[in-house]
Amino acid sequence: MKQQLNDTIVALSTPPGEGALGVIRISGPEAIAIANAMFRGKDLREQPGYSVHYGKLYSSEGELLDEVVVTLFRAPHSYTGQDVVEISCHGSPYILTEVLQTAIAHGARAAEPGEFTMRAFLNGKMDLTQAEAVADLIAARSRGAHDLAMRQLRGGIADEMRHLRRQLIRIAGLIELELDFGEEDVEFADRNQLRNLLDEVETGITSLLDSFKLGNAIKRGVPVVIAGRPNAGKSTLLNALLREDRAIVSEIPGTTRDTIQEVVNIRGIAFRFIDTAGIRQAQDRIEAIGIQRTLDEVEKAAIVLYIFDAQATAPGEVTRDLEQLAARNPAMLVIANKTDLSAPPPAHWPYPTIGISAKTGHNLDELRHTLYRHFAGPQAGTDTPILSNARHAGALRKALENLRDARTALESGLSGDLIALDIRKIIHHLGEVTGEITTDDLLDMIFREFCIGK
Repeated sequence: MKQQLNDTIVALSTPPGEGALGVIRISGPEAIAIANAMFRGKDLREQPGYSVHYGKLYSSEGELLDEVVVTLFRAPHSYTGQDVVEISCHGSPYILTEVLQTAIAHGARAAEPGEFTMRAFLNGKMDLTQAEAVADLIAARSRGAHDLAMRQLRGGIADEMRHLRRQLIRIAGLIELELDFGEEDVEFADRNQLRNLLDEVETGITSLLDSFKLGNAIKRGVPVVIAGRPNAGKSTLLNALLREDRAIVSEIPGTTRDTIQEVVNIRGIAFRFIDTAGIRQAQDRIEAIGIQRTLDEVEKAAIVLYIFDAQATAPGEVTRDLEQLAARNPAMLVIANKTDLSAPPPAHWPYPTIGISAKTGHNLDELRHTLYRHFAGPQAGTDTPILSNARHAGALRKALENLRDARTALESGLSGDLIALDIRKIIHHLGEVTGEITTDDLLDMIFREFCIGK
């Protein structure tokens, strides 16, 4: 994305298609002048920021397009930090297209994806973590994803990065100062203090990386595979969790031959339950493909719900199934089905086990609670920063590697310039998270994923 901040840009900020209303946003040095050339009612150039005005909008040929409401935001007190005009029209695709074309005819250009938010970042209205949180907020499909995006939008991750970075910059400066007095053998940076600081930074980074599993699950949904033998109750369990008949339930073994995915929201976290073909010796080529897909999904799952018929399956058979599945994914929760009819066999496996009845709904609330507790843990419902962005996690992993290099250099008694070099690398990677250190390629990668108009 080639940034030209002096251009005035325009885009539709509401979803395309028919609707009661559509909002067109204009940002840039000529935003108010361009809007004024289209508008009849008041001279917008003379109106203050944070003001709303009713009038009529005309095309460049003088055709009446619509009666509209125009909102003015004057720089720097706007989303982008520039003059911004938002035009609220009726949501006719024809009207919206004509308004966009008229704005372009008067000197605006069509905005690129994410260009409004990129301008907000470049103009210092938000840091890079907050800019990325805007995209997450728009894409949020659950309360948990919304809350997570709002935490990041409020600057939780950035505040933590800045705190760690400030301390490292101070200690790196003292070490580098020593280099100017190399012949005098002086130390401005206390080595014990440096060790303690490295410990503190490592604890902070490790805590954030540990939270990434939860954050990524909340953001994208937790993939949960329901696996087991034919007629164990996999499809019945999926239907019970969904509270609707989504999967075909039959007494005929091998009914499910492909995977079925549905999302269930449990206390704000979206769980993607995947019903799979029964694990057994395939009876035909089609069923064999289904079973292979089951095993593929098991490998990718965040957790596997292995379900077995508590009436008909011997403990030894359960153990063999679990060994087969654990070879592909050790994260398992064992579900003993039909426990309303008989007690489950004694557990001979090292996995948590819950007895349920998929048919009657017995103990399904306990299953939901167990899944939520497994993924939410103690961090859910607190203000503790939670990492949800893969780019942030990658930068922090690099910072952690450099931190361990710095500690090795320190413990080995290496020279201050080598220690300072490793610390500067840590500072660099922490700065990449917040956007204090950026490149054009990095910004292009981030903002091209945004929708146009944001």
